[in-house]
Amino acid sequence: MSKSGKSNSVRIIGGRWRGRRLPVAEVPGLRPTGDRCRETLFNWLQPWLAGADCADLFAGTGALGFEAASRGATSVLMIEKHPRALAALRLSIEQLQATQVKLQAGGAMSLIKDIKPDRFDLVFVDPPFDSNLGALVLERLDENGCVRRGGFIYIESPVSIIITPPEGWSLWREQQLGEVRMQLFRRQFPNNERNLPGVGSDQ
Repeated sequence: MSKSGKSNSVRIIGGRWRGRRLPVAEVPGLRPTGDRCRETLFNWLQPWLAGADCADLFAGTGALGFEAASRGATSVLMIEKHPRALAALRLSIEQLQATQVKLQAGGAMSLIKDIKPDRFDLVFVDPPFDSNLGALVLERLDENGCVRRGGFIYIESPVSIIITPPEGWSLWREQQLGEVRMQLFRRQFPNNERNLPGVGSDQ
């Protein structure tokens, strides 16, 4: 989510909906991820977006999830619990005719347990900055196994927080932009799969 009150909209920066604006609901702590962060993140992810199944667990404005859908993701599940944010997300889905985007009302921490194993290629985790939930969400997602081998979890947090990945995960990319720490974790393949054709390729 990045700070509320500065703008009542956020712009999609790439893909089929490039330039379209999404409404920002008046919700305390709602912080749409800034343009620079999204540009950096989606440059990292571009080789894996086409056909990807994604989740945006603290959707807020939906900036991350809609950006993924705009750039070729096959499906995006957005989870959000605040009624005003939900209403704004429904409006964005309708205006964009984003049929690949599904919205689920509720808290991400409680809903993670209901996600089936190997469901997603990419999960966005951008909780309120004062929550310190990033590491806990990563742990829950790892326990649940809902991210496929070779898939990614992106976590956005204050620069003061450094998250260490659990066993079976690696820190794929990391960058600081202003007050934001961006960390992209990747689920590793078993050793016996590493050299199989087409598996684990970075292309």
